[in-house]
Amino acid sequence: MRVLGSITRNSALLALFALSTALLIAGTWLLTKDTIAGERRKAEERALLEIIPRERHDNTMLDDTRPLAAGSHGLGLREDRPLYIARLEGQPVAVIVPVLARDGYSGDIELIVGVNADGSIAGVRVLSHRETPGLGDKVDLKKSDWILDFDGHSLGNPPPAGWAVRKDGGVFDQFTGATITPRAVVAAILRVLQYVDSERSSLFAVEAPAGEAS
Repeated sequence: MRVLGSITRNSALLALFALSTALLIAGTWLLTKDTIAGERRKAEERALLEIIPRERHDNTMLDDTRPLAAGSHGLGLREDRPLYIARLEGQPVAVIVPVLARDGYSGDIELIVGVNADGSIAGVRVLSHRETPGLGDKVDLKKSDWILDFDGHSLGNPPPAGWAVRKDGGVFDQFTGATITPRAVVAAILRVLQYVDSERSSLFAVEAPAGEAS
């Protein structure tokens, strides 16, 4: 009986410790969730502003979005994501589109691609990847400026056959010892351009002023 009582007491203490730990974690989360959300929003905004700087728009892109469903529009998205719209005096000047290259050497490569109203690329940034350090990770602007080579290109510049790495007859450089990663990125960017071109009339439509009849 004494042993049974000891086990019961230890079990109660363990349960109390687990409950206290859970309450502490929950309390910490409640106290910090707004701070974490705010920092995440700032980081997201910084990434957008690298592509469309403040002087090019006067709206808040984080709040001017269009939903993109997972698996839609050939963008390879695994979850719902927002498309961001940059406006100047109500006129859309560019959109920033998320895209996922699922065929990277080491898995998914997550990108955002800015496309100007004239169809040219405003900029591209890789948000996350698991590519090989020293080889495929050169898609990251922190590692090389390779990703900047897409700026100014469009569906017609180069022609369709040119949207590939040089090894495949295209105009974009591959990396020494690593072709799969840049090949995947080039293909993903091309898919964004094709999507924007197909949705141009709605993406770059001018919003009617508030209160104006449609």
